[in-house]
Amino acid sequence: MAVEVGQEAPDFELKDQHGQPVKLSGFRGEKNVVLVFYPLAFSGVCSGEMCAMRDDFPEVGRDDVELLTVSVDSTWVHRIWAEQEGFEFGLLSDFWPHGGVAQAYGVFDADRGLSVRGTFIIGKDGVVRWKVVNPIPQARVIADYQKALAALG
Repeated sequence: MAVEVGQEAPDFELKDQHGQPVKLSGFRGEKNVVLVFYPLAFSGVCSGEMCAMRDDFPEVGRDDVELLTVSVDSTWVHRIWAEQEGFEFGLLSDFWPHGGVAQAYGVFDADRGLSVRGTFIIGKDGVVRWKVVNPIPQARVIADYQKALAALG
């Protein structure tokens, strides 16, 4: 079942590219979270989107915003990708149970074994305030994230 705007975001804990656990509820009360699901590291559209997040999304440097990206890739793959591309934001591994967090958010493509391009902006109160879901081949527009964050104040 898909998570909708106005609902509490399902909590999760996943490891980042450094093997450190990251828990969504750990940001509650302190940061708005931009949660970005993508199919696979190193793929063309995913690389373009993550590089755009690195280069064209200054909001990631704000004290009240946390960018978390999620795919079914392993922490090892994420670490190599982050080192090669200079990604300093969290690349979280939804490796096992395979796609469990993507399933909880309703963005897992079970036939392909990976997530579609789902983005959720979660307010400091833990409630989903904005979302967009795109098919696998269609990149998202970062300006839309920026507008949604600006609306949160």
